[in-house]
Amino acid sequence: MALPSPSYTITLRVEVPASQRATSTVVSAVAEAGAAVMGVDIVHSSTTKLTVDVTCDTVDGEHGERVRDALNALEGVQVLKMSDSTFLMHLGGKIEVALKVPLKTRRDLSRAYTPGVARVCLAIAEKPEDARRLTIKRNTVAVVTDGTAVLGLGDIGPAAALPVMEGKAALFKEFGHVDAWPVCLDTKDTEEIISIVKAMAPVYGGINLEDISAPRCFEIEARLREELDIPVFHDDQHGTAIVVLAALINALKVVGKSMEEVRIVVSGVGAAGSAIIKLLKAQGARHIVGFGRGGALHRGATNGDEYRRWIAENTNEEEFTGTLKEGLAGADVFIGVSAGNILTGADVATMNDDAIVFALANPTPEVDPIEAGETAAVVATGRSDYPNQINNVLAFPGLFRGLLDAGATHISPELLRVAAVAIAEVVSDDELNPAFIIPGVFDTRVAEAVADAVRTEAQRHLDEQRADAAEVR
Repeated sequence: MALPSPSYTITLRVEVPASQRATSTVVSAVAEAGAAVMGVDIVHSSTTKLTVDVTCDTVDGEHGERVRDALNALEGVQVLKMSDSTFLMHLGGKIEVALKVPLKTRRDLSRAYTPGVARVCLAIAEKPEDARRLTIKRNTVAVVTDGTAVLGLGDIGPAAALPVMEGKAALFKEFGHVDAWPVCLDTKDTEEIISIVKAMAPVYGGINLEDISAPRCFEIEARLREELDIPVFHDDQHGTAIVVLAALINALKVVGKSMEEVRIVVSGVGAAGSAIIKLLKAQGARHIVGFGRGGALHRGATNGDEYRRWIAENTNEEEFTGTLKEGLAGADVFIGVSAGNILTGADVATMNDDAIVFALANPTPEVDPIEAGETAAVVATGRSDYPNQINNVLAFPGLFRGLLDAGATHISPELLRVAAVAIAEVVSDDELNPAFIIPGVFDTRVAEAVADAVRTEAQRHLDEQRADAAEVR
């Protein structure tokens, strides 16, 4: 059953008779309608009337309408206005450009702009690498999308994707002190997207690809990584994979099993599923079976694109050919990045003892977390209203912080792996338990730990490149 959520917070401005009883009646009516009352504030008072703001969490938009109707049905009560806190937060956008330097006098202007800025331009023209030192490039990331795979909403287009990209930019700033900017492209053409991102790359120290549908996202990322000298990261793939691996490292500690020995079932073999499988293998996982809509991926099947073929050729050594539910029997770990309500608690009960279930489809998990928890030892979801939330915000701010600090040009599988290990290690042995395998999204230790690990690995890679170049000379 859906519960009231901060995503659907409303404020009702209500006019009531000037009495304590009238106000209490309003609060009771809101609660009886199934909303969670968050606050009651007197806006205006007279000898006969009170104007009251009632703030409450609801389940969805329709629920808010029902709450309003319930109040209007009370004698002497009138709802004057209803506002939605989520929409109010988005009015005018969530991010802005701010100055880092004073611009108050002619002297300031002569340095920040003409004529002084010309000297800086000429210095960069003579030595292009100084753009990292003398411009915003050193701390700026482009959040690039074409709006084709936004959240669980699908292909809603670049304009409708903008609120999500703004939110991503806000998270970059809040958690990683990285200046990020939304770039929503009005094209779905792979070559055009690659061309546009390459053309604008001189401004940025890194590219974060976001909400681009598979399989195009694979080619776009691979080509940009090959053709640009700045790090390119597709968060839907690698951000998810990093946090899943971090959570699984700790979940396996809880149940006393090893990465090398457990049987892992992955439901969903698109962008996230493919990256998760590759990163799990990098951590030593040996027994993985990936499942698409048609069942298990295996060598004897027609597996479509090259990315699914890679999964078929590098997993499922036993050549299992059945359905997801059949494959779940006897498994130790289930990782879902697919669709809601495709499994039941009874399906989870066929897994091995001390099973681990990561049901990450949003907003509805692959299996009800409460049902899964009846037999599974550890359960995680992508939701904030259950323990063990798998959230990409644990990865990308710190990861880009480290990449930018190191001046990195490349993102290797090992760099992704050490980022995951860093997240896992934030949770100490004294803190670890089945309901706490992953740090909370507001844990300030996380971004710093990830940044440190990424800086070290990126610097190691740069040192190797320089050593190789010196040998060639």
